[in-house]
Amino acid sequence: MAWMNLEPAHRQAKEEFALREPESMAFNAAVTYRPEAAEFIVPFLGSYYLVKYPGGEVMDAAGGAEVPKEVQITLLHYLAKASPAQVEGRLISFQELPGGFIYVGPFNNRAVRPLVGIFGGKPELLVRAAEMLGGRRVEMGDVAVSVPVLPKIPITFVLWLGDEEFPPSGNVLFDASASRHLPTEDYALLPGLVLGKMRRLV
Repeated sequence: MAWMNLEPAHRQAKEEFALREPESMAFNAAVTYRPEAAEFIVPFLGSYYLVKYPGGEVMDAAGGAEVPKEVQITLLHYLAKASPAQVEGRLISFQELPGGFIYVGPFNNRAVRPLVGIFGGKPELLVRAAEMLGGRRVEMGDVAVSVPVLPKIPITFVLWLGDEEFPPSGNVLFDASASRHLPTEDYALLPGLVLGKMRRLV
């Protein structure tokens, strides 16, 4: 998978990013580009990041903490790969993404199992964490939230709470436009970053 070895993935992401024209990337990704500073301002999971062009250095706009490699790669991929397509508002499963069946195992391990493990018994915390990231509750399952991870990438987390017969279960859904903005292997990993942030918030 693309991120399993972070250094080569990070290097390749920076190379691809440097080849793109900055104004086009800003338009496609629905983010701000400041030519005078040669940097993008990218909202991601309730925070803002600065991405320098063409070098691809990523900094937390609030200063301080070093940005994890996984986040750097995500932001560089999004800027380099986002298309003009808009969010459609129709949800699809991971398996409906191009080649999604190849990554179902990692997706379940990094997205669905942590969702149920962290929030299956505490659905009110799922709603609270989503709202802290600018998300909202939506009508699906027993409890569901939509979180605006990147400007064109909302992710929906769905829980079924279970009963005496069945344990809690969950699913993670994407907008139908998702494949126009990131490769499928990134979506196998991205929900895990979101859930990690949500767990730290509550």
